[in-house]
Order: sequence, then structure tokens, then C-alpha cells
Amino acid sequence: MKTYDIEVQRLKALRHDKGVFEIKLDALVLPRPPRADDDDPSPGTWLRLPVEQARALQSLLKQQITELDKLNPRSRRSGRC
Repeated sequence: MKTYDIEVQRLKALRHDKGVFEIKLDALVLPRPPRADDDDPSPGTWLRLPVEQARALQSLLKQQITELDKLNPRSRRSGRC
């Protein structure tokens, strides 16, 4: 498995279509060699977000999820389904 470090530079847009969120962003993507000093022995990709970008992403996701909830009938909004 290839691993990467992904650093988000700027969020540009967020939309949902057919159950999938699409995020347009500027990001720096660098290959990450496996390191022996990592706490987690399993390989994986890391996503790094500055706090302001994380807050913006959270806000955008909340907006999109609210829009999705409005499309569901009232009987499915309770979260019991």
C-alpha cells in the first residue's frame, strides 16, 4: 500500500451528489516512506488540516448534511431507520 502525507492548502467547494460528498481543494500531496519510529505499525495516509480549514470543512459539511436531511421524508429524519 502506498502512503501519502496530504496537506490541505485551501478548501474551494463542497457538494453532494447521489450519496457522495465531493470536496474541491488545493492540497500538497507527498509520498510518505514507511518509518520505523511511527506509533502505528500499519501503513496509512495522513491528512493534515490547519484549524481554520478544519472549521470551514466542518461548517460546509453541516450545511450539506442539513440540505440532505431536508430531502428525506419526516419519518426518516428521526435517525431510527
